[in-house]
Parts: sequence; C-alpha cells; structure tokens
Amino acid sequence: MIKRIFKHIYRFKYLYTLLIFIVWLIFFDQNSLINQHKLRKTLRNLEQQQRYYQLEIYKNREMVKSLTTDTAFMEQYAREKYLFKKDNEVIYLMVEDE
Repeated sequence: MIKRIFKHIYRFKYLYTLLIFIVWLIFFDQNSLINQHKLRKTLRNLEQQQRYYQLEIYKNREMVKSLTTDTAFMEQYAREKYLFKKDNEVIYLMVEDE
C-alpha cells in the first residue's frame, strides 16, 4: 500500500512540484499575486491623487497669474473672498440656512 502511494507520488513528482510552486507564488511569496493586486490598487489611487493635485496646481498658477496682472480681478477676489470693502460702502451678507 505504501509502495503504491510512493510510486504514484514519484510518477507525478514534477506535477506536484509545479503545483506547490504555484501555490507558493500565489499566497506565500513576498511578491505574491495578492500583494501585487494590493500594490496595483494603491498605485491607481496614487495616480488619481497625482492628477488631482496637478490640476489644482494648474488652477492655482492661473489664479496667481490673474491676481498679479489684473487689478480689477484682484479687487473682485478680495471683495468676494475676504469681504473687503471700499470707504463709504456697506456690505450685507446673505446666509442661507441648510
């Protein structure tokens, strides 16, 4: 009985070795498929953040360019964002309830 088992194992030794190797690569190795999937997911997330921040940098550069060159835009931005006012002027704030 035991001889038959060993004979069967010996007969398919390369197949069993290959199966063990594949299982090792999928689950136990440092670069396993599970870890590769997690890393790809993290990479996609970081690339998405990179695109977002590049777009924000572009918007901010355009804003700085407009604020340094256009005085009318600078005055409008200061009034809207920081509630600046001219002399002899009254500002009324309209706050909407949520």
